[in-house]
Amino acid sequence: MKKTINGLSVFLSNDHKSESIIFVHGFPYDHNMWQDQVDDLSKNYLCVSYDIRGLGDSPAGDGQFTMESFVDDLEIILDELKLNRPVLCGLSMGGYISLRAIERIQHKFSALILCDTKSTADDDEGKLKRAAAIKQINSGKFYEFIDSFILNCFGERFVKEKSAQFRKIVDRSKKSNPIGVKGCLLAMAGRTDTTESLSKIDIPVLIICGSEDKLSPPDVMKSIADKIPNANFLLVEGAGHMTPIENPLAVNRAIRDFLFENDL
Repeated sequence: MKKTINGLSVFLSNDHKSESIIFVHGFPYDHNMWQDQVDDLSKNYLCVSYDIRGLGDSPAGDGQFTMESFVDDLEIILDELKLNRPVLCGLSMGGYISLRAIERIQHKFSALILCDTKSTADDDEGKLKRAAAIKQINSGKFYEFIDSFILNCFGERFVKEKSAQFRKIVDRSKKSNPIGVKGCLLAMAGRTDTTESLSKIDIPVLIICGSEDKLSPPDVMKSIADKIPNANFLLVEGAGHMTPIENPLAVNRAIRDFLFENDL
């Protein structure tokens, strides 16, 4: 079922259940990247996914986004749907949003799942890469940016063996408004560092990382897990940055086990 909340496209897997999971996708994707997880978990949970402002079917507006405004959007969805302490699951940019949300409103969630993300803010090199990406898009090379960025997100095996699926993912991302994509780049470049708050997380946490992730490598994600008091770390062999798509069976099994072990 699709709803519009605060102008955003929000998707609910089934009728309202007592237990729920809200999925926050990565850049430059949309809610569809979680389809394998929604299909698997919706038997027992209300699964909520949505298109982050400026991506997918959610409007770009003027493209003046911040990480704070993204967390505002997430909180409005929680409140509008009256979700009772859902599990929060985010990947990459969705992880940035999730970590900042935990800093601000941890009491509104029962657990946290982080896939292929970072707690650190962009350093100067990272900011310059965001600026170069915006410059490339402004020069009329939006499709070229999407092609190169997404290729870097996936492991070589998936690109080679699942070429049709990979192409479909790329083509879907090209349908987003370039203004929205640039707005997301600006928001990520300006995000705060959430590393210091990791030790204050007091809900169960699952950290998932692909062994071939080039953007948030295993050592970076293991460091996040080590700083969180109640965190489990899972390395998904052979996957790149997009573990929920590249190896959904392993990710789904890990999430189900995590939810069961924590009585969620």
